[in-house]
This record gives sequence, structure tokens and C-alpha cells, in this order.
Amino acid sequence: MSGVEKTPTPCQLRRVRQSLLGHVCAWWVLRVLVLALPAAPQAQFKYVNYLDGIAVTGYTGSGGAVTVPSMIEGLPVISIGDSAFWSCTNLNSVTIPDSVTSIGMDSFGGCTALTNVTIGNRVTSIGDDAFASCTGLTSATLPESVTTIGRGAFAFCTSLTNVSLPKGLASVSDSSFFHCASLTSVTVPNGVTNIARLAFAACGGLTNVTMPESLTTIGRDAFGGCASLAQVRIPNSVTGIGASAFGVCERLTEVTIPNSVTSLGNCAFYYCASLTNATIGNSVTNVGYRAFYYCTKLGSITIPNSVTSIGPEAFASCTGLASATIGNAVTNIEGWAFAECKSLKAVYFQGNAPSIGSDVFARSCVATVYYLPGTTGWSATFGARPAVLWSAQPQTTDGSFGVRGNRFGFTITGSSDLVIVVEACTNLANPAWSWVGTNTLTSGSSYFSDRHWTNYPSRFYRLRSP
Repeated sequence: MSGVEKTPTPCQLRRVRQSLLGHVCAWWVLRVLVLALPAAPQAQFKYVNYLDGIAVTGYTGSGGAVTVPSMIEGLPVISIGDSAFWSCTNLNSVTIPDSVTSIGMDSFGGCTALTNVTIGNRVTSIGDDAFASCTGLTSATLPESVTTIGRGAFAFCTSLTNVSLPKGLASVSDSSFFHCASLTSVTVPNGVTNIARLAFAACGGLTNVTMPESLTTIGRDAFGGCASLAQVRIPNSVTGIGASAFGVCERLTEVTIPNSVTSLGNCAFYYCASLTNATIGNSVTNVGYRAFYYCTKLGSITIPNSVTSIGPEAFASCTGLASATIGNAVTNIEGWAFAECKSLKAVYFQGNAPSIGSDVFARSCVATVYYLPGTTGWSATFGARPAVLWSAQPQTTDGSFGVRGNRFGFTITGSSDLVIVVEACTNLANPAWSWVGTNTLTSGSSYFSDRHWTNYPSRFYRLRSP
């Protein structure tokens, strides 16, 4: 009968229940399958949604090789936040996409298993300690977009052998590569004006450093403890060398401080035990405390006329130092400046006697002090060492002057045991003096001869101290 609601039979009810049960089972199977699927890549990351993009703030994945996604929730990933991957010791490699512009402080600090990092080409800043103590990291290629590397960014990356510094960098920051013991070579790009304190300190494997002509300051301890650094060229643009800048560079053999440098810090070349030759530029005004302390192979030193003060222990324990020439502007020499210089035999002063501290020539120093005619303030001793007038004179009226045996020569007279350097040039209007010979005045005189005199149409001679 139409319009009459029929009551289902028991058999029909069973079929309905079975059908519903089948749908429920299918739903649970579907749910289990969905749960079993791998999580979306972004599920491994904690992040913050900013108006202009995503900042990754943490990582919850299992490590290994990790690629930071360039997009999350339809927005670009623009930064790696502070401490985002800090101490993820299961992280082996990481790829940072081109969307990222900044890497925050401590972001990968302590990731000791991290051996490789690829940084996208839009990153402009790497934060303080960003990769500090990544002891497995062997190389780092920084994109040209980077303009800032923070303090300690790669400090204690003890396996880092190679790093490429970007051309847009303005400064190498404090401790940025401190104690990168395996780093062997560094080229600082043109445009960098400052290498800050401790920037490459304790990089014991560093053998070669190239610095640009844009550089003006080498900071305190910048290369301190770089025990393998044998040679370094300081650009003519540098005006200041900080305290201990090259201290304990035990294999450094030669250094020329350019004329642009006005400030030479305390302990600047402290304990450079292999240093045999050091040239101090003519704009330096002060040789600081222990500036060349324990440079045991340094044979001679000339203090330019720009220097007014020599600090305490400036050349103390330079046991190979045989002679020193002190410029005419020096007015003060601090205590122990040349103490324990056991080979020092002659100190030549170009100006008046300066004030002097205690024990300047203490402990086994056998030096004789020489001063020039016309200078003042001298007595028979200076700093407890004998002081003698440097009175060398060429003799032109005796029979020794002139040509003998096809050599031009003359006798030099003066105080006994004086060491005289003879130099020559061919043009007094524009002189270029060159060494010709060295004579020691035995019993107050010595004969000098020049066997090459016939090679020049004319030649002029002068005498100076070593």
C-alpha cells in the first residue's frame, strides 16, 4: 500500500548493519593509511609566520642530510632564526635555499657532525656564533651576497681547511675564525677595511694570508698564535697594528711595517722566535711594551726618526740581536727595553741622549753605546754601558787615499772596534745609496777599497753605522 511505512525485516536489518560496518572499516583503513604516510617536509621544522615570510626557529627531524624548504604555507622562508639548529649533533649536511636572506646567531652552533653546508645566494648576514664549534665542517663557500659575518661565526671549526670570503665583506669580525686549527690559507677580499681582534687567532695551520690594499686596521690578536705563518705582507694602506696582532707567530721570518702605520701595539710581534728581519716604517711613533719580545733570531733593528718612545721590554730576550740603531727623535726608553740581549754589541744613537728607565741593558748585555758628534746629554756611560763618540772619518790627505792596485780606497779612523758601513752612489742630486763594504776599526783604523770603482764614471761614498 502506497504511503505506508514498512518495517524492515530482520534480514534487511542485518544487511544494513553489514553495509554500515563495511563503511566504518573502510574509514579506519583510510585513516591508518593517511597516518602511515611520510610527514610533509615542513613538519620537521618549527617556524614563525611573519608578514613577509617564514623564519625557521627549530628543527625536530632525524638529521642526516637536511634541505631547508624555500616555501612553507605558501610563504617564502626568509631566515634561519637564532639557535634554530643549535647542537643538532645528528645533522650531517644542510642546504639553505636562495629565499633565505639571514642566518641567525647560534643557528648551527655545536652541530659537530655537520661536514657540508650550502648557503643560498641571497644571504646577506651570518650571525654571531652561527657555525661555532662545528668541528666536522671542512669547507665553507660563502655567497657574494654576504656583507656581514658575525663574531665567532666559525670559531672552533677545527676541521675547516678552506673558506671563501665574499667580495662584499666590509670587515672580518671579532673571533670569526678563531681556533680554526686546520685552516691553511686565507684571502681577505678587497673592500675589507678592518680585520678585528682574534679574527684568525690560534689558526695553527695557517701558512698564507693575503690582505687587500683597502685594509686600514689589523686588530688585537688578529693573527696571534698562528704558529705556521711564515710570511706576511702588510699593505701600505694599514695605519694601525693592534696589540699581539702577530704574537707567537713562531715561524714568521720577515716583516715590513709600511710607512703608513702610525700605531704599533704592545706585543705586536711578541715571541716570533724565527723572525730574522724586521723593518719599522717611518711613521710609527711608539714601539710598545714587548713589541718584539723574545724574537731570538732578530739580528739587527733600526728605529726610525719618527719614533719618540721605546716601551718596556720592547726588545728584551732578543738573544740574537747584535746591533740597534736608535732614531734621533727618541726621547724615552723604558726599563728592560734591551734586557737579556746577550749578543748585543753596539747601540747607535742618532740624536741626543734620551731619558732612560731602569735596567735597560740588564743581564749579560755587553753593548757599547755610540753617539754622534754635536749631540748632547752624553757621559762616559749610558744605562750602565760604556758610551763612546762615533768619530769615524775618512782620511783624504795621507798616502792611502786614491788608487792602489787598480782599486780606489782610503783609510777610516775613529774609536777602536767601531763597525763602519761604507755606501756609494753615482748622483748626489738624487742619491740611491748601496752597500759597498763593512769595516771594523781595529786599533782605531781600517783600510777600505772598492774594486768596482772603474765601472762608474763617478762615485760618491758615505760612512754609517750598521
